[in-house]
Amino acid sequence: MPANLTPDYEKAEQAYRQAATDAERLEALRQMLATVPKHKGTEKIQADIKRRLSALRKAQAKRGPSHGPDPFHVPKSGAGQVVLVGPPNAGKSLLVAVTTNAPVKVADYPYTTAVPAPGMWPFEDVQIELVDTPPVTADHLPGGLMGTIRSSDIIAIVVDASADALGQAETVVGLLEGRGLKLRSVPRSGLDAADFSQHCAVLLANKVDQAAAVDVTALRQLYEGRLEVIATSAASGEGLEVLQKRIWALLSVIRVYTKEPGKPPDRQKPFILEQGATVEDLAGEIHRDLPQKMKFARIWGDGRYSGQQVHRTEPLRDKDIVEIHQ
Repeated sequence: MPANLTPDYEKAEQAYRQAATDAERLEALRQMLATVPKHKGTEKIQADIKRRLSALRKAQAKRGPSHGPDPFHVPKSGAGQVVLVGPPNAGKSLLVAVTTNAPVKVADYPYTTAVPAPGMWPFEDVQIELVDTPPVTADHLPGGLMGTIRSSDIIAIVVDASADALGQAETVVGLLEGRGLKLRSVPRSGLDAADFSQHCAVLLANKVDQAAAVDVTALRQLYEGRLEVIATSAASGEGLEVLQKRIWALLSVIRVYTKEPGKPPDRQKPFILEQGATVEDLAGEIHRDLPQKMKFARIWGDGRYSGQQVHRTEPLRDKDIVEIHQ
C-alpha cells in the first residue's frame, strides 16, 4: 500500500533534516508523527519515527544536566501557567510587565524577547503565572518553544488588534494547529483527558485602544465557536480584569484553606487543587502519608454547616476551609 505522504508531513520531515538542536529535532519528529497518514502503508514509517523519538529522549536523559539548563523550560508556579504566543510587536512583553511587574524587556522594536520570561500575576489570594515568549512568524518558530507551549495550562494567542489582526491570528493559530494542537476556549476540566492534542486557549486582541471596533468584531466572528476573543490593552489597562477572571475560570482549579483544631485557618497560602478534588486529595497534598492516617475531616464553607464532619471522599469547593483529624 502506498504511503501517500502529505505536504505537511514532508514539511515536517524537511524541518527534521535542517534541525540544528535536539529540541528542534524532537519537535519535528512530533510533527511528523502527528501528520503522517495513519494506515497500513505507513506502519513502518510510524514505527521509525517513534524509534527516533525514543532514542533522542534517551540520549537527552543520559546527557543529563551537564549541558546546562534548557532556557525554554519554565517550571510551573502559582495557580496555573499561561503562555503568551504571538507575532513581533503584538505587546506580549508589555502585558507581562504591566500585570506582573516582572523585569521583562519592553521595546518598540521586534524580537526583544529571546527566551521565555515568567512573571506572577496576583489574583485575590493566589498568583497566576504568565510567560512572555519570543515572537513567532509564518516562517519562524524558535526551537524549543513548542515544548514551552505544550506544557502550559493555557495558551494566550496575542495579536495587535490595530494591525491586520486577522492575518496575525490566522498565522499563529495555523502554526499551532499545524503542529498537532487542537485549540479550544473551554475550561481545562472540559477537555478530553485521553486526547493530548487538545489545549485550552484564548485569543487576545491587544492594543484595542488603538484599534477600530470592527476589527475586534471581525476576529470574534471568524473564531466564533472555536476561540474566545478578549479585547485588551496593556497600555490603558482595558480588559485586563476581564482577562484575569476568565483565565481563573478556564484553569478549573479551586482554593482550599486548612486549619488546625482550635486555631484559625491559614489564609495566606491556600492549596490549589483541580475542580472535583476530595478531602483525601487535599490530605495527599499536605503530606503523602496523611491520607492513610486521617480519620475524618471538618469543613467550613458556602452551603455547609459550620464545622460539618465529612468523609474523605467529600468533594471540595472553592474557598472551603478544611480541618483534618488523625
